[in-house]
Amino acid sequence: MSNFLMITNLKIYIVDDHSLFREGLKFLLGNSEYISEIEEAENGIIFLTHLKNFKPDVVLMDIDMPEMNGIEATKEALKLMPELKIIALSMYSDENFYTEMIEAGAKGFLVKNSQFSDVQTAILEVYNNRNYFSPEILSSIVSSLNKKHEQLESSELTKRELEVLINICMGFSNSEIAEQLSISKRTVDKHRENILFKTESKNTAELVVYAIKNSFIEV
Repeated sequence: MSNFLMITNLKIYIVDDHSLFREGLKFLLGNSEYISEIEEAENGIIFLTHLKNFKPDVVLMDIDMPEMNGIEATKEALKLMPELKIIALSMYSDENFYTEMIEAGAKGFLVKNSQFSDVQTAILEVYNNRNYFSPEILSSIVSSLNKKHEQLESSELTKRELEVLINICMGFSNSEIAEQLSISKRTVDKHRENILFKTESKNTAELVVYAIKNSFIEV
């Protein structure tokens, strides 16, 4: 939590069509010392109407809403404010929207039954220009893992690097990957370093984003 103390006066926008959820999250976030203002909206249209006047630092965006859903609202918001940090809120039933939210520009993903500490961590991560996946969503994504072999020839990654990438997305450590592929951990370390460099990724979450965008895994 010490990292949160370095950030002050954050402005948060909560966009969700369930008023009880909005009010609960607003109450919890309102007790955070690093947050100064919180705005809320029940759909994407209302959110966009007040966006320029409020100018939030981080948006918590529900995916499935009436009038205008989170995917369209995210696209439109980033046209107005390209540097805006948006975290998608979802239930497991919304898995088919993950790829669209990534393409729309969302930087984080939370399930609605996440611990409040996960919400705080997500805000910190995306505010600092990193991606964040709640453990539940990361697990849900990789549980339906499916590599598309026809992508191998056109990929900038080698076949072995793709094998390592898929295992990374499945949540295996470098040691476990080494055992799976019958190679040394040192070799896996090097492959991981090359994959991060080639994909311009900083961490595992960004590697998952890359894998989804390039159809190496499906959701």
